[in-house]
Amino acid sequence: MSSPQIEAFLEMMAVERDASPHTLSAYGRDLADAEGGVPGGLMTADEAGVEAWYAGLGARGLSPATQSRRRAAVRQFYRFALGEGWRTDDPSRRLDAPKQGRPLPNTLSRDEVERLLTASAMRDGAAGVRLVALVELAYASGLRVSELLALKVEAVRRDPAWLIVRGKGGKERLAPLNLSARTAVKAWLTTRDAGRKPETPDSPWLFPSPVGKSHLTPRRFAQLLDQAAIDAGIDPSRVSPHVLRHAFATHLLEGGADLRVVQTLLGHADIATTQIYTHVATDRLAQMVRSKHPLARDD
Repeated sequence: MSSPQIEAFLEMMAVERDASPHTLSAYGRDLADAEGGVPGGLMTADEAGVEAWYAGLGARGLSPATQSRRRAAVRQFYRFALGEGWRTDDPSRRLDAPKQGRPLPNTLSRDEVERLLTASAMRDGAAGVRLVALVELAYASGLRVSELLALKVEAVRRDPAWLIVRGKGGKERLAPLNLSARTAVKAWLTTRDAGRKPETPDSPWLFPSPVGKSHLTPRRFAQLLDQAAIDAGIDPSRVSPHVLRHAFATHLLEGGADLRVVQTLLGHADIATTQIYTHVATDRLAQMVRSKHPLARDD
């Protein structure tokens, strides 16, 4: 059972701040937890007691998001208590928000990329040639899906080794094309040109939409990748156009590429955004050592 002060606080949240029933329920649970976890309860707690309760939330397995909400509930409760004159101090004032962390991006192994390409090539006719070109380009260049699908056909007619891409904020950068990607693009151009009706004006897009005058949509590309992943024996939830960009960055770093070079190739304004891939690469290398090194085996 919650204290009268907690009940008054929740009533204030409902009446004055129009808090939703969901929010009120969550805050009620959070404050009840604090009331039972802080020595003497919230109304007589000192800073050490509140901080000890809060520090124990992580040890109990609560997520950073839940810890943050409990901190917010207690902080707001004590502000209310100060305003009501119930307390003359705020013992929660030094509680720091927990570090949320940044989720590691999904990626694919080199073998999985190869299997995805093989499955893409198995599609009939022009659809297979186009999908191979899409996957090869995404993986070789690290382009965002919007940048990839917005490529103009004239940008690749002369078989360039680099593409000039206009990314976020209108900033231009160079995106590399390896021999495999260039071969796939040339095959697609041949198929694309052969399938165009002479009386129909050529689309400016490298990957035109079969309907309308625009280019292929990100949604359609994602659908094609899903089917290729299934054919390749890969969980489709792990595959997307953006995952190919992640694979590009991760495999470069695993191969010893400089972080600043990868930052430039990805078009990241802040190197901290690129550094997340170093964790992926390190985790994969550590896993490889654990599974392959003879002294790491459990025999």
